Amino acid sequence: MAQTITRMNPSSLFDAGESGYSQISVVEAGRTAYVSGQVAWRPGGEPVPDDLTEQAEIVMVNAKAALAALGATPEDIAIARCYMTDLTPERLEKVFPPLLEFFGGAQPSVTGVGVAALAGPNLQIELELTVRLPD
Repeated sequence: MAQTITRMNPSSLFDAGESGYSQISVVEAGRTAYVSGQVAWRPGGEPVPDDLTEQAEIVMVNAKAALAALGATPEDIAIARCYMTDLTPERLEKVFPPLLEFFGGAQPSVTGVGVAALAGPNLQIELELTVRLPD
């Protein structure tokens, strides 16, 4: 299968590759899917944990399920947008390990956005994806 997304970290920008993502993702023409923000809601309706890391792990499970439904993998993600309440470097450090594990070395472009609130009062993290669907 031909590569449909080219990752770039030009020397004129911070080397995001060392942190596990890319500054630029060039997507070849094709079908694109937009995955709604995935949060720590589970199909069985179990309560959302209070712990940010636990929420991040559930979010990644949900994002992986969305990719599977599309027949896609993390290699097909053009950009991931991660929304977090109370975004601080310390809280970001709790989210990055599950996020990087989910990416599995794919290094899509990533944007982190601090927000006042998400769709539910106990939600702390949400992950939205733009995916180039495999041919």
